Amino acid sequence: MKLDYPYLKKLVEEDAVAIRGTATLEPAGGPGDKIFPPTHAVDSKEPGAKYAFEKRRIDGQDVTCVLIDSVQSQANRMEEALEALWDEKKITLPVVSVDFSSVAPEVGRVTSLTAPHRIADALLRDSLLDGQLFRLSDIGKSFTDASTKNATALFKVCPTGLVFGLWDSTGPKGGLGAKFQRALVSEIIGITAAPGSKTASRIDPLNILKKAADIYEAQDDNERWTTNIEEAKKNEKGEPIKFGKKGKPSEVNHGNVTPSIDSAAGGVTIDEARHTVVLSLAALRRLGFATGANEARTVLAVLGLLAVFAAESRGHDLRSRCLLVPKQGCALKLEAVRRNGSTTPLDLNLQGAIALYNEAVDNLPEGIKFDKGPGEALTRLTPSPKLADLVKKSRELAAVEADVAEG
Repeated sequence: MKLDYPYLKKLVEEDAVAIRGTATLEPAGGPGDKIFPPTHAVDSKEPGAKYAFEKRRIDGQDVTCVLIDSVQSQANRMEEALEALWDEKKITLPVVSVDFSSVAPEVGRVTSLTAPHRIADALLRDSLLDGQLFRLSDIGKSFTDASTKNATALFKVCPTGLVFGLWDSTGPKGGLGAKFQRALVSEIIGITAAPGSKTASRIDPLNILKKAADIYEAQDDNERWTTNIEEAKKNEKGEPIKFGKKGKPSEVNHGNVTPSIDSAAGGVTIDEARHTVVLSLAALRRLGFATGANEARTVLAVLGLLAVFAAESRGHDLRSRCLLVPKQGCALKLEAVRRNGSTTPLDLNLQGAIALYNEAVDNLPEGIKFDKGPGEALTRLTPSPKLADLVKKSRELAAVEADVAEG
């Protein structure tokens, strides 16, 4: 069934509980190639980072699976893909941005699409709009009292918060701030996962030995290190300061690295990866609006679908040595799930989703229409002096710690 605006609106209003999709993926290197899932910190009793293995019930059997890309990570990827479409002026979407170029040029702009907590993030809260803290501005105040009973204000400034979920815990109400559940969930897992091992070593072509010389911090910061005591920095007692912990050549990245084996985070092999997407239309129907409720919910539904296809169009290059591709004939397919459990296949792709989204936005009634056009920011913020100072000091500390770590 081709998914057009009238049919989607009907599904959202009354006819369906969810729209779901699945895809079967495999390593880009082919079956049997090793991939590297994300690692997660464990408790202090077992130091180090490990993969998230768990048993899943598949075809009536308990199968060892591994998390390849979490719900949170998938949401971040989808929001980044939406931001790219917005930047390219292909869609109209309310976006609040903060320019950190003056204090963190490598970061540049942070928006309500890339901030960890979306519109409720502390980075936006502690930024200024026309010299006033954002949360004290009219726009900032507008969504403080938003709730599932009336989500109009949040819809007009950050509709993605209603799709991917939001908890306004950093606002004036603290922990009592409004909470909105995720309506869109996406996850990738590896099926029948077997852990592997990773080796590490480095052979120095010059064979610099660790006892060759003591390494000191150089008086000239540009030189960083020296073997000459006369050129070394001195402590309060007039003693030369060794570089790093022991002043060995390895602390300035010279010399051999002893071969080692990592069996906790050495990658995995899998039979296949499964990508599952669920858009809850039931969750969207629980959202109330001052006007145009069904039109607003339809925009949110197609915004979720657009996010899925926008992210998928970028491919599944999830991290180093974790590139997945669809198995032939097993790319993402969508279907509507009705109240009685029956399903209807849905025909939609990225270009169709862009057109469908723009049509849905055009059909919004007055009072809930978006205030800006394609690629236009709803409002642009600047970091407050205290936030800029915090960022600056953090970067200064990170530079010092990086020097120590390298040593």
